[in-house]
Amino acid sequence: MSAAKKINPDTPKESQTKNLLENKAIKGILKSRWFPGIIQLPVLAIFALIVFELMAGPGSAHDNFGTAGTWVLWWPLIPIIFLLLGRFWCAICPFATVSDWIQKVVGNNRPVPRFLKKYGIWLIDAFFILITWADHTFGIIESPRGSGILLLIITTGVIISGSFFERRTWCRYLCFLGGLSGNYARSGSLELRATPETCAKCKTQSCYKGNQSTPGCPMFEFPRTMESMASCNLCANCIKTCPNDSIQLTTRIPSKGLWSIRKPKFEESFLAIIIMGIVFVQNITMLEVWQEMLAKLEVFVGTTNYFVTFTITFIIAMAIPVLALFASSYFAKLANKKSTIQNFAIFGYALIPLDLAGHIAHNLFHLLAEGKSVIYTFAALFGVDTHGASAAILSNSTIQLLQFGLIALGTFGSIYTAYRISKNNFGAEGKTLSSFMPFAVLSLILGIINIYLFILPMAMRM
Repeated sequence: MSAAKKINPDTPKESQTKNLLENKAIKGILKSRWFPGIIQLPVLAIFALIVFELMAGPGSAHDNFGTAGTWVLWWPLIPIIFLLLGRFWCAICPFATVSDWIQKVVGNNRPVPRFLKKYGIWLIDAFFILITWADHTFGIIESPRGSGILLLIITTGVIISGSFFERRTWCRYLCFLGGLSGNYARSGSLELRATPETCAKCKTQSCYKGNQSTPGCPMFEFPRTMESMASCNLCANCIKTCPNDSIQLTTRIPSKGLWSIRKPKFEESFLAIIIMGIVFVQNITMLEVWQEMLAKLEVFVGTTNYFVTFTITFIIAMAIPVLALFASSYFAKLANKKSTIQNFAIFGYALIPLDLAGHIAHNLFHLLAEGKSVIYTFAALFGVDTHGASAAILSNSTIQLLQFGLIALGTFGSIYTAYRISKNNFGAEGKTLSSFMPFAVLSLILGIINIYLFILPMAMRM
């Protein structure tokens, strides 16, 4: 049996699946010197057009192709890509492409500072929260110029990072979208792994170091010891450089990568529950009743300053799911004797399927209720007038049914993931159910809240 067809002995029998690299066409594409560059260049060109439109095009979001392309098309599709292809977007992301080019021209390739390695995920958490807050406070999405400035600020950070530090330091330790994609990729449908017994005999370690024709892993991962898909962007560098065909690429059941995380981290679970709060914020502020809710809050706090009232709403929306997870972790502590913090870290990953479902469901409204605006605003670049045409792809009732189905699947995925996590960690002690139940109840409650929010009418973005 060739090395490419060997089954990873560390993988349980139930998860053993066919290696996609046994398919000559797939392997040929991934090993090609044109991959992923042949996709990176068109993506970068589209990104440049979008930024130009945002900064120099129509001042109204309704008429601007950059706004439609970014927030009606790309942002709704990105979590779906994470589910199906893991972090593959990060392999072709224009920011990453710019970083690679900057490194080749002026890069100093300094090692990643220890501070970033230790606290990078907390910076990602903070950036994600700050950008979400700033969007709603200053109306970034509704303002083409605001969206353009945001993209240019990120591009500046990418250029600075690429100028000083090695590989894709920005993508791994600073990018808020990278943090989001890392969480979602853990529950994605693809898994890349090396064959341990083959790697044990390898002396080159070219999958990490690279060779004369291909760089090493840009995301600082060593396939032999890689624990999850959180940082792998499927760039295929390791597939190209491995001299022994040790790398395997397989499909898996979505959420399976969350069931047996060996070293759970509090900060990663914190990001998972914060994403839930952000989804709540996005849903609440898109409701048609939001203005009525805001008026009541203004009366309660005694000010009409939106900066104040939204910040209060934002803090509450962030705090509720975090406190709920702490409460569930406390009740689990009574059963399994782990600390509340430990249970928070262990079980926070179980909420990622519901996060992903809520994120997709929310953005599905924009994609399907406003999707044609991408075509209309693009046509407007060539002088075609489409004003008055409906931007909807599907009716609101059909979109709602899809949203309900997604939330139901996400809730089931989170409940089942919590069960598998509990079984893996506490099954030997006979405490699977007692440890699992608080998080099953939490997932069910969060799922019901999401369903309720999607029942209420939502306002258009474009």
